[in-house]
Amino acid sequence: MAEKYNQGRAMWSITRASIRAMFRSPSAIVFSLGFPLMFTMVFGFIGGGGSSVRVGVDHASDTLNPVYQGLRLSRNIRLVTTATAEQMEDDLSKGRLTAILKIDTGGKAPAPQYTVHVKTSTASTPENTGMLMNMLGTGINIANDREFPRPSVARIVPETVPGRIYKRIDFILPGQLGFSLLSAAVFGTAFLFFSLRQTLVLKRFFATPVSRMYIILGEAISRLLFQSFGSIIIIGVGYFLFGFTLVHGFLTFLEMLLLCLFGLIVFMGFGFVVSGIAKTESTIPPLANMVTLPQFLLAGTFFPIDVFPGWLQPICKVLPLTYLNDALRKVAFEGQHLWNLGPQVLILSVWGIVVYALAVKVFRWE
Repeated sequence: MAEKYNQGRAMWSITRASIRAMFRSPSAIVFSLGFPLMFTMVFGFIGGGGSSVRVGVDHASDTLNPVYQGLRLSRNIRLVTTATAEQMEDDLSKGRLTAILKIDTGGKAPAPQYTVHVKTSTASTPENTGMLMNMLGTGINIANDREFPRPSVARIVPETVPGRIYKRIDFILPGQLGFSLLSAAVFGTAFLFFSLRQTLVLKRFFATPVSRMYIILGEAISRLLFQSFGSIIIIGVGYFLFGFTLVHGFLTFLEMLLLCLFGLIVFMGFGFVVSGIAKTESTIPPLANMVTLPQFLLAGTFFPIDVFPGWLQPICKVLPLTYLNDALRKVAFEGQHLWNLGPQVLILSVWGIVVYALAVKVFRWE
């Protein structure tokens, strides 16, 4: 009796061959590891804070005074007025807010008219805190000139609470992981399957007993292993060289890897769609860029999405890379676990279902 063909062994052979091909491909190394690692190191060496600060405004504050109006008109300060008090306190402790302001009124001459309570945390970068205090001082001086001869319109009462220091690398590194996963999944998968189809390799596979499912699984596993290797290097460089935050240590590292693999599986669906739509190899780059470029720019890869105009932010919040980047940051810096990431995982799963359904419609084997 003939021995039954071993589909698992055939799949593993395809996986090993694909991994060897990726390590021999300069473009795969550059886009999956080189660029993300370069950006990580550049921003790691730059360090420091940004050119603008986010400041929460206590709901009990007076917002009609000249100090607040001056801050509202400043281009370097983004005032947060809609968040709850609990959310602002949480954001302050995690470095997402530089300070929380509360402006009281009721002072009588010669006392200042207003008292500006400035609550910062040790998570706030000194650069951002200094920028805010300078702007407050400038605003008070301008108001003093208008209200002369009063001795001072407002006085500042600072307060500092404990918080975890939020470094530039804590924002940049998760974005670079997402950058690496999306580019590798879309470009790598699209070029690979188009090439296999054009060179009739897939057709030769059909002459063997290997089933179609195991062919795809073999290629998928090779990508998962290759990107796991790249993710480990990027996280390791960020952690050991630049102090990237892993709140729960090795457990956080493992959870980030699982998120990376899940995101890669979702993003590979875009690659299958592109390879099915493309008529020639030259049409793959523009099609793939239509998928990847908006996400690189708008999904919080290099800077927070709240720096964009209000009309653009809903678009940012639809993109799947936004939710992968957000999930990676919540796990790494905030210490959340995978079971706390219901909204992010749900939206990524919906994207996965939609894109793979489309891939089934357009994918061609010959």
